This record gives sequence, structure tokens and C-alpha cells, in this order.
Amino acid sequence: MSATTHRSSALVWARRNLFRSPLDGVLTIVFGAISLWLIYKTLSFVFVTGRWDIIRVNLRLMMIGRFPEAHVLRLVITVIGLAAWGGFLAGFIHARQVRSGRVSDSGTSLTARLGDIGMRLWLPAVVVLLLLLLSSTPGPWITVGLSLIAAVVGRLVGPFAGRPKLGPVGSAVVFVGLGAVPVTLYFYVVTAVGFDDWGGFMLNLFLAVCAIVLCFPLGILLALGRRSTLPLVRVVCTTYIELVRGAPLFVLLLLANVALGFFVPDSLVPSTSTRAIIVFTLFTAAYMAEIIRGGLQSVPRGQIEAAKAVGLSPVRQTSYIVLPQALRNVIPAQIGQLISLFKDTTLAGIAMGLFELLNVTTAVTAQEQFRGQGLIGETITFAALMFWTVSFTMSRESQRLEKRLGVGTR
Repeated sequence: MSATTHRSSALVWARRNLFRSPLDGVLTIVFGAISLWLIYKTLSFVFVTGRWDIIRVNLRLMMIGRFPEAHVLRLVITVIGLAAWGGFLAGFIHARQVRSGRVSDSGTSLTARLGDIGMRLWLPAVVVLLLLLLSSTPGPWITVGLSLIAAVVGRLVGPFAGRPKLGPVGSAVVFVGLGAVPVTLYFYVVTAVGFDDWGGFMLNLFLAVCAIVLCFPLGILLALGRRSTLPLVRVVCTTYIELVRGAPLFVLLLLANVALGFFVPDSLVPSTSTRAIIVFTLFTAAYMAEIIRGGLQSVPRGQIEAAKAVGLSPVRQTSYIVLPQALRNVIPAQIGQLISLFKDTTLAGIAMGLFELLNVTTAVTAQEQFRGQGLIGETITFAALMFWTVSFTMSRESQRLEKRLGVGTR
């Protein structure tokens, strides 16, 4: 195609989409100018006027808070272990899907797989590289390098465990073993350093992951309970959902931090981080229950009647027919709620005094060498980048899952 043809196509596209009418033309020019100005100011702030020494000096504090130096090695081992576990899990699941015929392993080159991973994880990779460049010690570089090696080794080993037919007993053993790895690593860290000494972005991630893992099954149970034919179960679940959804999350966090001591003996009061996890779990589960209930209502009645016709029990109808379709139909809403939960972890710092990332960004500006210099813009920008990176990655993975499952198309 010649350059003249390209130019003509571009003009036709611009005329149809940007200058269809005089009003469209004015709006295009005005908002185009505003966009260019915003881009210029952003690039100028990032590369010219921004004073990023405060980030470089306090990078460790922002990432892991006041975590004791003597036990940082435990964090390194945990990160490497989770990388190996994640790689093994990815290889195991892929091999099981190939064996069952759900995906094809032929015709996919190593270059194509690496390209797919790069397209999915380019933003976290860029942010990690930025953090490494800001670090002043070789420790983070070594940790990232060993984590990559562990993930690759786990990915190569995983298929060997996933290809054979394991049977019920073997599958149960593998399932328990895979679940035991993160639990063991969790106790490996928390037995040395309690929650009160955690902080920074690590604390935000920990609060979000724990709440996500716990709220999802609780939300499913509440959604099923609200649709139950047993009046007592239905009333209890409905009352819980409506009460929790009607209360502001910030107020619940304040109550957990201040009022819990009036009802529970001091010896039984959990740590502040544990209370935050409980509140996030109970609050998000109520919203997840309503989202999943909407998914349950979207399943055609004919699916349930067909399940009954083939003789499936009510439990099997729900487990094999109704619930998988319901969860598939509401993936966007579920991920949106989980992203909201991740961002809401900053409220734990305000309401409960936890030293999470947003509190750190405010505290470091009061240091003697940075006091009164107006550097809150730089620290808030760094915090926004970290939260946006995780949220954007979750959103992209959600879209990829929707595409694989055919949400909205079949």
C-alpha cells in the first residue's frame, strides 16, 4: 500500500471520528490541547522537576516498612519460594489441561510463550526494574535473579507432576502439598517477625492477598445461603449482607481498632493487622455475595432442569453446573471488587495506625533532610504507581481470563 493511500485512510478516519461536525472539531482541538499539556507536565515532573532522592533514600522503608534487618533473609527466602511455587503451579495446571485436551501443546513455540508472558507482565517488569535501579545495595538484584531462576525451574518441573493421571489420592496429595507451601512460608516469616513490625507496600499486599483468599469462599457461601430454601439460613445470610453492605468500611475499621477491646479480653484481642484482615474479609464477602448472586440468577433455568433430568443431586447441580457458570458470568464484577479491596487497604493505615505505604509516604516527608521541601507530590506519585501497577495487572489478567472462557461471546 502506497504512502498516498495511507495518508488518505488516515484523513478519512480523522474526518469520521474526530471532525464529523463543527462541535466535534472544537471538542477534539480543546481536549487534544489539554491532553498534550497534561502529558508535558507529567513528563516534566518525572524527568526534570521531580526530586526523587526521597524515594531512593527511603525505598526500603516504603517497600517493607520497619521489618527488622536481621530477618530480611526470611523475606528473601519466602519470595524465592513463592516464585518457585508459582512456576510449578503454572506448569502443573498447563500439563493437566493438555492431558485433558482442553488446550493444545502443539504448535506453540518457546518464543511465542515468552512473548505472551512479556505482553502480560511488561508493566510489573518495568516497575521492578525501576525499583532495582533505585536500590543502593546488590541484595534486591540477587533476590530478583534467584526468583526468576526459581520460577523457571518450577515451570519446568511442574509438567512432570501434571501429565500423569494421579487418581483421587494422588490429586489430593498434590493439592494439599501445593496449599501447604504458602502456608509454611507464611509461618516461617510471621514466627520471626509479628505483624506489628510489618509495613510498607508489603503490608498492603499481605492484607489484600489474605482478604481475597478468605472472602471469596465466604462470599460464595453467603450467596448460596441467601438463595437457600431454608428460611433460617436465608434470613441470617440476608441480614448479614445487608447490615455489612450498609456500614462504611472506614467505620468498621475504626470499630475493630477501638471498640473491640470493650467486648473481648485483652488476652484474646488479635493483632491490629489480623483485625484489619478480618474486617476486609467480612466486608468484601458481603459485596462478593451479591455479585455471585447476580451470577447465579443469570444461569438459564434450563441448565438446572437438564441437571435434574440426568439425575444429579442438588449439591452436584450447584457444584458442577450452576456455580461454574455463575462465577464465569461475573468475572469482571468480581475482579473490580477485588481491585477495590486492594486499594482500600490504605484505609487500614488511617483508621488503625498501620504503617502501610500511604502512611510511609506521609511520614518520610517529615524527616530532617526532607522536612519543609514540599516532596509529598513525589512520594504520593510513587505510591500511586505501585497501586496502579498491581491494579492494572489484575485487570489485564481478568480480561485474559474472560477471553479464554468466552465471557460475553458464548
